[in-house]
Amino acid sequence: MSKVTKGSLEADISKSITQWEKDFLGRGSIAVKSDIVRDMIIVTLRGILTPAEYKVSETKEGMLAIKKNRAALVESGVAELNKIISDLTGEQVTCFHTDISTQTGERVMVFRLGKDLENSLN
Repeated sequence: MSKVTKGSLEADISKSITQWEKDFLGRGSIAVKSDIVRDMIIVTLRGILTPAEYKVSETKEGMLAIKKNRAALVESGVAELNKIISDLTGEQVTCFHTDISTQTGERVMVFRLGKDLENSLN
């Protein structure tokens, strides 16, 4: 049996997160990049916001509303996201962090794992 490479696992994570976005949120991001760094998987998603959300986020109240609503959407699917990561890596997700920039339309997701996955892939 061949060993999974870091690059191929990162690509599989990106593909799976994109599919989750389409299935769960109804639309996917424009670009997704996943990086395995020590015991973390860092996923950067670009092109998250709609043109209407950019317009609403021009005010502080609008920006906070967009961030709150988008966070609630992702948090409601966090169990499924954690399962995707666990299934692909074979490791338990110990915690999940996320934030979105209303200026760039970029979301960052960080999955912390129970062990140093990067070291086991090298």
